[in-house]
Amino acid sequence: VQLQASGGGLVQAGGSLRLSCAAFGVTFNNYAMGWFREVPGKEREFVAGISRTGYISDLGNSVKGRFTIPRDNAKNTQYLQMNSLKPEDTAVYYCALKVGVSVGRLPREYQYWGQGTLVTVSS
Repeated sequence: VQLQASGGGLVQAGGSLRLSCAAFGVTFNNYAMGWFREVPGKEREFVAGISRTGYISDLGNSVKGRFTIPRDNAKNTQYLQMNSLKPEDTAVYYCALKVGVSVGRLPREYQYWGQGTLVTVSS
């Protein structure tokens, strides 16, 4: 199983980015998916998650109303659409796969992880 995250970069505050996470070697629609982020000295933080079917999604409190988490099962790809970005969104973002149907908010619920992509939001 391999997850390839992409789409990170430098953006000004108020701007948008879309992260992608392509899954290989896995039956994609057997898994729920999630995005987490990490900054040095802090625990990995839940950002967003989506159920196996895509019908149920969950967002971390700090990103509600700004981020969405669409998935395209036909393309084996999950996205994180980030709008109205703030400097505090600066982090390395990781995508992850979770066995089962439901969304998970804890890193330990996820079995497979991508390599991370850096998002930097300038003020």
